Amino acid sequence: MFAVVRTGGKQYRVAAGDKIAVEKLAGDAGDTITLGDVLLAGEGEKMEDAGKVTVSAEIIAQAKSEKVTVFKKRRRHNYRRKAGHRQQMTLLRITAVGDSKAEKKAAPKKEAAPKADDSAEAKAKKAAPKKDAAPAKSGTHETETAAKAPAKKAAPKKAAAKSEDKK
Repeated sequence: MFAVVRTGGKQYRVAAGDKIAVEKLAGDAGDTITLGDVLLAGEGEKMEDAGKVTVSAEIIAQAKSEKVTVFKKRRRHNYRRKAGHRQQMTLLRITAVGDSKAEKKAAPKKEAAPKADDSAEAKAKKAAPKKDAAPAKSGTHETETAAKAPAKKAAPKKAAAKSEDKK
């Protein structure tokens, strides 16, 4: 089954398993979203009612597209301006194209499990920095040495690399 969806002012023909790059959408990698603006849906040559079809997709990554160079020049006026722009985009993997009734039953189960995992990981991450930050005193030399501690751990790797280069 395929569908034509509109997002970010553009239209995309999608089917289950397709990967597309669209204008930036809210969400993090791994989140599941629903593309609601379905313009056309069908299977083979048979068309279906687009109002009953939903398209669900998983966010693969948030990225930037290729760089576009903008160059302005006015002849004989010594006027030149050069600027670049990289449009933000979201990479999507289409997981399902089908009826909204079938997806409403399946979607909450998929979304509920990752949210529970994310919240547990988020709590663990929030708790860890507080323990590390408590012993350091602001405005003293101890703060600077605490910040440099991870760099000292990386130093033996560099020393090992230098010894290999000498051989």
